[in-house]
Amino acid sequence: MSTDEIIANVNGESLLLDCAGAAWWPAERTLIFADIHFEKGSSLARRGALLPPYDTRTTLKRIAAVMARYAPARVIALGDSFHDPQAADRLDDAERTQLAALVSCTDWIWIEGNHDPKPPGWLGGRVTLELAIGGLVFRHEPAAVAQRGEIAGHLHPCATVTRHGRSLRRRCFAADGQRMVLPAFGAYAGGLDVQDEAIADLFAGAFAAYMLGGRRVYAVAARGVPQLPRRKITDDSQPRNIAISTAETP
Repeated sequence: MSTDEIIANVNGESLLLDCAGAAWWPAERTLIFADIHFEKGSSLARRGALLPPYDTRTTLKRIAAVMARYAPARVIALGDSFHDPQAADRLDDAERTQLAALVSCTDWIWIEGNHDPKPPGWLGGRVTLELAIGGLVFRHEPAAVAQRGEIAGHLHPCATVTRHGRSLRRRCFAADGQRMVLPAFGAYAGGLDVQDEAIADLFAGAFAAYMLGGRRVYAVAARGVPQLPRRKITDDSQPRNIAISTAETP
């Protein structure tokens, strides 16, 4: 099934799934991002990876575009917003200015992640380990024991579909009506297949993968789909050693 607009119900709350990889909660005018991973490119560069160093500005541009689309009263960043504890110090002046402007125009909440347990105070916004609003609870890592209404990140879900002999792998939301795991939003964030037990075991029964397309989100069944072969796969979930389409050269 595909549609220009997909609404997922989680514990009685309706979330609109945006094809950029964010979730919009209209009832609370709240926009939700997961695993932004600012400055992952510069972190990889320190270990010799030859990648374009523009992932942060690309991700900031994408965040600004989604915020302009919904005009949120609140933004929740579900942890791992920065790739490492020193990542914020590596932002250049333009990136700091743009991020500060985005944070200042709304009630911005930073959820602590395993990569960034203490987001820097100069960023503004509020920092918390988790947050409960209405029927939903927001945290970085999904709880081992299922909690109704949980919205989490951390696992970077991806799904693969095959059509006409070709396979396509994309980032996705994973949800079963009780809890949801968001895709990673960062330009260089990798992905884990939804059939991996780390994701699949979070859901007691059937669950769906909502795959990100260029202009829409596609809902596909996830439980019980056989592992797909790796031949002829187009995979845009991992950074490559060539200039990726989302990384802009100034």
